[in-house]
Amino acid sequence: MKPRRIEARLVLEDGTVYDGWSFGAPKSIEGEVVFTTGMAGYPQSLTDPSYFGQILVNTYPLVGNYGVPGDEVDSQGIPLHFESDRIWASGLVVSEVCREPSHYASAKSLPKWLESEGVPGIEGIDTRALTMRLRERGVMRGTIVVPGSRAESEAYTHAVNAVSKQERRTYNTGGSPKVALVDCGAKNNILRCLISRGAEVQVLPWNSSLEEVDYDGLFLSNGPGDPKACTKTIATVRHVLVGNKPVFGICLGAQIMGLAAGGDTYKLPYGHRGQNQPCIDKTTGRCYITSQNHGYAVRAESLPSGWEVWFVNGNDGTVEGLRSTEGPFSAVQFHPEGCPGPRDTEFLFDSFLAQAREAAALRSGPRRFSIPDGAARPGEASPAAGRVSPVEEAVR
Repeated sequence: MKPRRIEARLVLEDGTVYDGWSFGAPKSIEGEVVFTTGMAGYPQSLTDPSYFGQILVNTYPLVGNYGVPGDEVDSQGIPLHFESDRIWASGLVVSEVCREPSHYASAKSLPKWLESEGVPGIEGIDTRALTMRLRERGVMRGTIVVPGSRAESEAYTHAVNAVSKQERRTYNTGGSPKVALVDCGAKNNILRCLISRGAEVQVLPWNSSLEEVDYDGLFLSNGPGDPKACTKTIATVRHVLVGNKPVFGICLGAQIMGLAAGGDTYKLPYGHRGQNQPCIDKTTGRCYITSQNHGYAVRAESLPSGWEVWFVNGNDGTVEGLRSTEGPFSAVQFHPEGCPGPRDTEFLFDSFLAQAREAAALRSGPRRFSIPDGAARPGEASPAAGRVSPVEEAVR
């Protein structure tokens, strides 16, 4: 006997209503409605902390056909199949959900997983029509409405503080080089990529000071929300840019680096989410297909002297990477670790760790790098902006 279907609706803030059927947890939820163009990888996407407070729309019509893998962990205690220890997306919108998956690694169905995690889903939606509306109007808030339940929301708290680990933890103790990873919502595969290359990784809360941290290289992770809310992280990175230890950032980490350098960020109309975003290396002209999940970007014209755009998006020309021309500081908007998605740019981890090993060898040497000309020092206004921004005011 088939279970009774429960009617549900997706209501956008512009008043548009999409009727469908509830699956997963039968409850109402509010969040920012965003879409992803990935055909697969929903277990990794849903557990990506960057989706905190967001209702995720899958453009691919059938979701859940290969089920959900088990909870196995590796020797470091890191889940093998997920990007964190829980689902962070507020809700899921699909055209059709598969309730009877077929895959050798499947441990449960997608509806059962969402139900166990307390996350609502809605199916029977024309997700491609919904995506076109979001592309035309821009991302907007919306609510999955299930009769008999009151809508909840997680989006009004400090997003990064909500997903960042609150305690420090070290992985692969004794490894080399020593990497300090600022956790703004770090995906597990960032850890896997660093550890598999021999690094010791100390994971730090997003608002940590580095004064007593022994490290050879600083890594800025991905994460949710507006980068300008991470004032403490921005201030920390500004101080690090005075030295000679390498810094590398991914996604939100790229935006934080741009702000720390004296640049500006802005919100994209509907963001880049999926596993098929083309990015062009401006140095070589080579195009890479990348995995992405971000709603903000660095404003190219705001970068001060001593900084350059490294990668650009092949679709809309937005900044996908930046780097200093005077120090070992670089970052990319895309996810070189993939998961889900291609890992064609995983060599960027090798480049960063090579710089960190060089820094370790020179740890007792003099500083060789300084803040580039035109970049703001802690407490100073950014010359690129021409005035003291709210972010710079907040970190004084």
